[in-house]
Amino acid sequence: MKIMTFNLRFENDRDAEHAWVLRREFVVGTILNAAPCLLGTQEGTPAQLRYLEDRLDGYAMHVPGRLWDETCQYPTLFYRKDRFSAVDGGEFWLSATPEVHRSKDWDSAFPRMMSQGTFRDMQRSGAVVWVGVTHLDHIGKTARREQAVIIARRLSSCPGARILLGDFNDGPGSDAHTILTAPDTGLYDSWQALGREEGNESMTYHAFLGTPVICRMDWVLASHSFVVRDAFIVRDHRDGLYPSDHFPYVVDLEWAGNRPGEPGPPPSSRME
Repeated sequence: MKIMTFNLRFENDRDAEHAWVLRREFVVGTILNAAPCLLGTQEGTPAQLRYLEDRLDGYAMHVPGRLWDETCQYPTLFYRKDRFSAVDGGEFWLSATPEVHRSKDWDSAFPRMMSQGTFRDMQRSGAVVWVGVTHLDHIGKTARREQAVIIARRLSSCPGARILLGDFNDGPGSDAHTILTAPDTGLYDSWQALGREEGNESMTYHAFLGTPVICRMDWVLASHSFVVRDAFIVRDHRDGLYPSDHFPYVVDLEWAGNRPGEPGPPPSSRME
């Protein structure tokens, strides 16, 4: 099953030739062409998310209990209705008071949150997977570390198959990455699982220029219930127009073991 994380770039009037209205159809086409079973987006405003919801045929947006605020940018889950059914879900803010809407702490420049859902895989005899999508702060180093700690604690209360994806605004070797791939979380990095190198070919932020910079900040982390079959960064563009200032990242996962929830092989192995 394909998993996609995609920072949409929020609707910004100063983006000129990269404005949302000029690239939104390209965003939809990029998603449908990749055909992920599960999609996690970041930076989407309510208007952008409603646009996707209306045009992503075969998908449902999973936002149970969301307190919509037109000025917010929400990490959001979408799922293919022919593959998954939603069991439950919710969201919380990455602050010292997670239940307080738009709360932020430490040196976080903006309020940050995580959206989560539990889904039943209808092609796997009803196997259940927990999925979370998030977006850590781009400025506060302390905030990113503390936000990762909050997510790691939440993961410890979600046994079984788990997938965490998003824009973490940091790369491998960072505090956030170390915390979220520690043994206690039970998650591993899908890119690293394939033995892929770090460098220009792994970076996902490109500022609408097509030339990647900074680091590999968009991740898909998975539990040992899954084996990584493949992973790729989508670099589609048309006459210099890119769907976003981030390249989407897609991972092809396969259930491991003979029964749902059965521990899988080490993350570095691949089933041929």
